[in-house]
Amino acid sequence: MFIKNIEKEIILKPLQIVIGIVERKQTLPILSNVLIEKTPGKIQFTATDMEIQITTGIDITTNDNEIAAITVGGKKIQEILRILPEQSKVSIEAKENKAQIKSNKSRFSLQTLPAQDFPKLNTHLINSKKIVLAQKILKSLLLSVQYSMAQQDVRYYLNGVLLIVENNQMKAVATDGHRLAYNVANINKIEDKQEIILPRKAILELCKLLNDSDEEVELEFSQQQLIANFSSITLITKVIEGKFPDYERVIPKYNNHLSMNRALIQQSLQQAAILSNEKFRGVRFVLTEKNLSIISSNSEQEEAQQDIETDYHGEALDIGFNVNYLMDGLNNINGEIAIFSFGDPNSSILMTTPENEHFRYVVMPMRI
Repeated sequence: MFIKNIEKEIILKPLQIVIGIVERKQTLPILSNVLIEKTPGKIQFTATDMEIQITTGIDITTNDNEIAAITVGGKKIQEILRILPEQSKVSIEAKENKAQIKSNKSRFSLQTLPAQDFPKLNTHLINSKKIVLAQKILKSLLLSVQYSMAQQDVRYYLNGVLLIVENNQMKAVATDGHRLAYNVANINKIEDKQEIILPRKAILELCKLLNDSDEEVELEFSQQQLIANFSSITLITKVIEGKFPDYERVIPKYNNHLSMNRALIQQSLQQAAILSNEKFRGVRFVLTEKNLSIISSNSEQEEAQQDIETDYHGEALDIGFNVNYLMDGLNNINGEIAIFSFGDPNSSILMTTPENEHFRYVVMPMRI
């Protein structure tokens, strides 16, 4: 018996941790499967798409010393376990090329593929560096920039986050060519400068799996891969090769500043967004002495205008932006105050906050 009378929740929890990277349609059928390995006292679950791999395990009490492994359809077994009544006991038996799943009076027979054919990523890195930091620090850093990643850009190096480890800091940068987010976290261990680009899928999984605690995450990385170990989870990802844009040249220094209550500007942008063009999502910032007008219109000639009293004393400006980009930045500022810095009507906008001296968010203007 591969697994005998274990509560379904005990199996479902680790399965849900690894399942996020499993796609239903794969070039290789085995990539739709999850590898389940049984050793004395432990069951381990692994999923991969050949670029990223997640492994986690559970401790079990068992009388046998059986060592065995099977691969089964990841989404199928997850759905079967999820639909079973709460606190159901589950047994799994491997027979030839089938896995028999039994629970009370329910029986399921799933196709398996040979465990020895399951492609695992290399765990031995050459010339690697290691750093350790709190999970909540890494999670907060990644969340503060990940929304600026490109999605399917032909410039593949934009489809991820640049991590730079230098002195006692870890810097994170993401850009899709229309906006750029930058932030910094302090780390204890001082390292030689290292740069790697982590792919989008790995970033999203880390944001999902890391918790908001002081529990540590160990990062080991080389020029080819990164391994993250935390909370009984091992995430391995290949890194993106390529030269990331010079982000320091993109972050401007301006003299015109506008300090705003974050909640107030968010509310005004949300209201203006209702009547913005659905395709381009443009809004205009019209800045005059002590006043900001946020104006939007659409192809049906409908218009919205929000006027906000400000402390602005700089040059008058009329400049357009994608409202979704502005909202992304505001949603990721943790403080009450957002500071907007402006150049001329053809220049980008810089968003910062006094609560975090490192955070920078740059949005390119658009013609409206």
